[in-house]
Amino acid sequence: MSGKTTDKATATTEDTLAREAGAALPLPLPENVMSLPSADRREKLRVVEALLFAADEPLDEATLATYFPAGEDIVALLEELQGLYSVRGINLVRVAGKWAFRTADDLSFLLERHAVVQRRLSRAALETLAIIAYHQPVTRAEIEEIRGVSTSKGTLDVLLETGWIKMRGRRRAPGRPITYGTTDGFLEHFGFDTIGDLPGLAELKGAGLLDGNLPPDFMVPEPNDSEALQEDEDPLEDEDEELDPLDAEAADDEVDETEPPEAEADDDVVHSGPSPVDLTPNADS
Repeated sequence: MSGKTTDKATATTEDTLAREAGAALPLPLPENVMSLPSADRREKLRVVEALLFAADEPLDEATLATYFPAGEDIVALLEELQGLYSVRGINLVRVAGKWAFRTADDLSFLLERHAVVQRRLSRAALETLAIIAYHQPVTRAEIEEIRGVSTSKGTLDVLLETGWIKMRGRRRAPGRPITYGTTDGFLEHFGFDTIGDLPGLAELKGAGLLDGNLPPDFMVPEPNDSEALQEDEDPLEDEDEELDPLDAEAADDEVDETEPPEAEADDDVVHSGPSPVDLTPNADS
C-alpha cells in the first residue's frame, strides 16, 4: 500500500508542477486578436488621436512631439495608431510629410453627395498644373514651350487662387520672369506624401495617359519641390513679396517681353506630343 501511495503522491506532484510550468508560459494569441498596449501607451495613443482629430490641418511629427516628454517615439505611436485605424471607415494617412485622418478610399463613394463641389479646372489649367509639378521651378514661357501653345495669365491666376502653386523666385534671364512651384496644399489635396509620389513613366503608361509611340529617349522628369532656390533663380524682390501673387503676376507681364503672346481661348487648343498627367481632384478631398 505504501508503494502505491508514494506513486500516487509523486504523480500528483508532477501534475502540479506541470500545471504551474504551463501557467508561467504565455499562451499565443489567436490571429484575430490584437495585443493591447499598456495603459500608459494607450493614453499616449489617445493624446495623438485627439490632437489629430481636433486639428484643422495635417500635423507633423515635430508639432505632436511638443505634447510629450523629450525622447518620445512619435513615429512609433503614429504607426501604431495607423494600424489600429487601417480597418476602420477613417484611416490615418501621411500627406505632405504630415499626418491627418481621411475617409477610407473604398468608402469615398458614399460621401460624394456631401463633398463640397469646387469649380472644375479647365484642361489648360490641369495641363499647366501637371507641368509645374513635374518641371518646377518653371516659368510661364517654359510652360508654353512644353505645352506647345500660349498660356493665358488667367490660367495661372486660377491655380494661384487654389493655393496649389506659388511664386518661387525670378529666373536669371532677360526680363527676369517669375518661377513657379507647387505647395503643401497641392500635396494635401491630391493625397501625396511627397512630390516624389507623383506617378512615373511606367505608371503613366499603365494608366493610358501617355502615347504608346513615345520616342526611345523620352523620360519623365524627376519632380523636386525643394524650397532652396536653383542656381539660375534669384529670390523674389521685396516689392514682389508685398504684392498679392496675382498683382505680381500682372506686373511680371508688363516687364517680361520675352514670353509669346497669350492665347485667347487656351482651353480649345490642340497640342502635340504626350499629354501631361491627369491631376483631376479626388471627390473625397
